[in-house]
Amino acid sequence: MHALYRYVSRNPSLALGIALLTALVLFVLIGSLLVDTEDARPLSAPTLRPPSRDYPFGTDRQGRDLLAVMVAGTPMTLRIGFIAGFLGVGLGTVLAFIAAYYRGLVDTVIRGVADIGLTVPGLLVLIIIAVSIKGTLTVNQMASVVASLAWLYPTRTIRAQVLSLRERGYVEVARLSGMNGPQIIFFELMPNLLPYLAATLVNAVSSAILASIGLEVLGLGPIDSPTLGMTLYWVNFNAAMLNGWWWWWTAPTVIIVTVFLGLFFLTVGLDEIANPRLRRSV
Repeated sequence: MHALYRYVSRNPSLALGIALLTALVLFVLIGSLLVDTEDARPLSAPTLRPPSRDYPFGTDRQGRDLLAVMVAGTPMTLRIGFIAGFLGVGLGTVLAFIAAYYRGLVDTVIRGVADIGLTVPGLLVLIIIAVSIKGTLTVNQMASVVASLAWLYPTRTIRAQVLSLRERGYVEVARLSGMNGPQIIFFELMPNLLPYLAATLVNAVSSAILASIGLEVLGLGPIDSPTLGMTLYWVNFNAAMLNGWWWWWTAPTVIIVTVFLGLFFLTVGLDEIANPRLRRSV
């Protein structure tokens, strides 16, 4: 524990990322204890009130307390990112290990699909998928839509890492000792890639949140849920910036910036662990 503390203290990017995300978590936890999240529903408060003691973040045109909207919507947005990120990196990791370790036709097919998929405009594909779903999207359905493309980039990058590791001496020793392919993957290759996989996961979560917000701003998200992206959709729909209702877009913007900065610095800090050229001894 002491060594971990020393390392984090000497890795300012990791420390800053953890601090920003911790502050966000505390905001949600403390806010859920002090604020009634039912006030995030329309007509639960007076409309278009600027920040005051009763409504610290103000209210919107739908009559929602924006503090309650932020407390209720931030976990929803993060849930979309984490579900899509875990699904994408999970599938991408499995495909990458299979392709890179076994090579041959399987590698050609997986690599080809990933390379072709990465050339297609991702947002356009996500829009088509979201539009094709009947009815109003739920938060979990939104996460599934984003996850449908979230595995492409991890598959390519993780495959490249596995290709470099499979030729190492310890892998050859494992083969000669009688270990089969799955055993080598789970007990020899994967432990050495855990820091890289962690950094890839954080990056995937960040990309998934960005994709979900992009879809939501276009009106293709869970219309009845107070996510950060849907809040910005209503800001745009009601021309809040043109009408001078600055408090309506300020709160979600600040939280979104905090989320992305926290994830960015966390990725940079984890990259120092995963990249031997950047790693510093503790």
